[in-house]
Amino acid sequence: MPQGEGLDTDNIRRTADERKNSLRSPSRRSALGWAGMLGLGSLAPLAGCATSGTPAAANAGGGDVAGSTPLGKRHELPSNKDTVRVGAMDPKAPAAVTVDSGDWVHYPNTWVNWADEAKYGMPFDAREPIRKRYPAGPYSLVGPVAVRGAEPGDWIECRMLRLRPIEWGWNSSPLGVGALPTEFKKPYLQYFKFDDARKQASFKNGIAYELQPTQGVIAAMPAGNDPVSGILSGAYGGNIVLRELTEGASIFLPVQRAGGMIWTGDSHAAQGDGVVNQTAIETAMEDMRIQFILHKRSPLKTLMVETPTHWIGLGYGDSLESALTASLLNTMNWLAPLAKIERDDVYSLVSVAGSVRVTQYSHQTNTNYTSKPPKGVHTMVPKSVFTPDQAASISRQTRTGS
Repeated sequence: MPQGEGLDTDNIRRTADERKNSLRSPSRRSALGWAGMLGLGSLAPLAGCATSGTPAAANAGGGDVAGSTPLGKRHELPSNKDTVRVGAMDPKAPAAVTVDSGDWVHYPNTWVNWADEAKYGMPFDAREPIRKRYPAGPYSLVGPVAVRGAEPGDWIECRMLRLRPIEWGWNSSPLGVGALPTEFKKPYLQYFKFDDARKQASFKNGIAYELQPTQGVIAAMPAGNDPVSGILSGAYGGNIVLRELTEGASIFLPVQRAGGMIWTGDSHAAQGDGVVNQTAIETAMEDMRIQFILHKRSPLKTLMVETPTHWIGLGYGDSLESALTASLLNTMNWLAPLAKIERDDVYSLVSVAGSVRVTQYSHQTNTNYTSKPPKGVHTMVPKSVFTPDQAASISRQTRTGS
């Protein structure tokens, strides 16, 4: 197949543009103020005016997240008994696909949780025997993808090109989990049907949710010989559960073993910050496409996500305090040298124009699984406070180190 064939880049760009408008948080006044305070010169008009043939990200004052690296060869990675591990990433699994930097992988019809055994409308009691068969975790993790030439110390950028869910999903909260593990006396389970365009899910009493598909788990296989539960998060990625990791966004993962060996799973049709009852709208992907880009000289030291409108620093810990501290420090340590400002300037920038949000909060007291998810906090830095040249430079340096 010719390079990029079958990939609707115009749709990706439109989606990025829509997300840009919905996520843009700082006012023009605060953006102008920050440009002046940081000595960045006059601020270009805020994003929102993408022209035909120009990815929306380029107009967001930062890197062209949707298409700065040309699409390479297409690869196919179906979900089957050879390519899926349920619950934990397997360090002994051979590469399901090996790609060159810039290539993209098509994942058709990925599996829902528990080896694709969950079915629409299945009552909670009927699901319990299935759930209990997988103590390592529920997620049907597909992979791994090896990136040719990736070595420990490198970084792999995983760019979300297309995330189209299947036609249904669910939200559930077993007893003893989530942020309020003792609040309710019976488990919760709600099924959803999506419209044909995969834009909306109806709830109750006229309530409807806008779909915003994401991949909850994406990770570079950690070093070591033991399986790693998809419930966990760490420097390698894992249970990211970040609602901003949508079409047009990139996550940067550190390579800890040859090839990187990237796993992904836990598809969400929509989720809120915090995922407080333990789950989002859990689903699978009818059509998922991810581009893999190898960076040999990236100055990154910790996980980072880039969207058309924001850079996002991630932090995880046993408490919200430790997760927040990690997220802020990771953001400050990465951004200060690239923006040519001091760490306390970044601290101030986040306080004035950024946003610090709870990624995931759970307090399990009675879980089926052998692992418990950490607390997560993410720090969002808007690109719009920088001039376009400055933001483009930060995006470039994140990838190349210069």
